Order: sequence, then structure tokens, then C-alpha cells
Amino acid sequence: MARLHLTPGRERTVLRRHPWIFAGSVDRLEGRARPGDTVDVIAANGDVLARAAWSPESQIRARVWSFDGETAIDHAFFKRRVAESVARRATHPMLAGQDGQRLIHGESDGLPGVIADRYGPVLVLQLTSTGAEKWRDAIVAGLVQATGCSAVYERSDSDVRRLEGLEPRTGCAFGELPEGPLLISENGVRMEVDVVSGHKTGFYLDQRDNRKLTGELARGRRVLNCFCYTGGFSLQALAGGATSVLSIDSSGPALA
Repeated sequence: MARLHLTPGRERTVLRRHPWIFAGSVDRLEGRARPGDTVDVIAANGDVLARAAWSPESQIRARVWSFDGETAIDHAFFKRRVAESVARRATHPMLAGQDGQRLIHGESDGLPGVIADRYGPVLVLQLTSTGAEKWRDAIVAGLVQATGCSAVYERSDSDVRRLEGLEPRTGCAFGELPEGPLLISENGVRMEVDVVSGHKTGFYLDQRDNRKLTGELARGRRVLNCFCYTGGFSLQALAGGATSVLSIDSSGPALA
């Protein structure tokens, strides 16, 4: 395994558990590594600090998989990390009854460059780093095993992939998308999601709580929803008792 030596003094961020190693922190790479390969991260005094994915074209030269230098980075590692991420959401009380969920949120779940969202029986996967790209098959297998989903649709079409030297890729990584509209339930409201061409992975899941708040404030009021996208806030407002809602967006397909 290649060894990534850090410039003296630059090990402090790794010791504080920051998962990114920038180009300016790198002294040299000892040995050969292809994009996405696992490298040992070495302090100036020779200590092994972490194991990380090598990304020679990015300003983020390495993203840490584990701060334990003895951890094996293999298929079992990724299946375990994926299963742990899914299990955390399964027991979270705020996600009960919500079938639109973010299952993996990159570095927050110890999987840099990996985003996975659930929309009912379908998962949408986005890979944005060379390390995530290298272990794509293991990540997909882990998601299928942990969730029992019917399909995994890949939306690795973010511009950030080009900074890693990666081309965009979309399409089914497992199974097939169901025919007809894909519906999710959020706070008791049914919504349609376009995982193929919609924004982000198909929907703005991070706005769930704000949509709920809008519904709670809307009773008896007229609501104007500007930049409405597919109208998630509008639907919550109507469900909450708004007397009328006007939704405006520049995108015809979003309003269709």
C-alpha cells in the first residue's frame, strides 16, 4: 500500500478527525497509487494516522475512510458502514413514517463522496469522489442488502466529479425503476418525485422540517410560493388549511 506523507505540522487536522487532506498538506507519495486507491496517511514523525482514498487531480488529495491505520478497507468495510448508516435512520423518531429519507450523507456517515437517498422502494445514489467511485459495487451491494430496495438509480452527474477527474454517470445500478410516477409520503402528504431528471437526487429532502412548519402556519391564509420547484411547500400549505396557494417557478417541467 502506498504511503501519503504529510508536511510537518499538517497532521493536526487529521488528529482532530478532519476527513480531508488538502494538496498543501502533502509532502510526498511513497509508492504508486491509482485514483481511488487506499493509502496510509503518515505524519512527519512516521506515525500512521489514517487510511484514505487517493485523488491526485483534486485539491482534496485524500479523503479519510478510517482514522484507525489497521482497518481493512475492503468490501466488508463498505457493507458494514452502509448498514450502520441505514440502521441509524431506521430508529430515528423524527423519520418515522417518512419514506423520503437521506440514508447516507457523505463524511457525516464515514463515507466521503457518497450520497444515498430513499424514495419509497427506490434508492438514488450519488458518488462524487474517486474513492467512492472505486468502491461503487460494494456500496450498491451494501445498500441493496441493508434496505431490500427494488432499485438503485445512480445520479452521479454533479459538476464536482470533474474536479476529481471523473465523468458523469446516470442510470440504474440495480434493478429497474417502477413504471409511472414515484410517490413518497412526507408528513402525511403524498408527493411525486422525479429521480431521473429532478434537482439534486430528485427532491429537496433537507427542507422537510421547513415544509412541515409552512403547513402549521398556513391555516386560513393565502400563500405565495415563489421558486416553488415541484410544489412541496404548496402541498403542505394546502394540507395545513391555506385558503389558496399560488406557485411560481421558471421551470415548466417542474410545474407540470
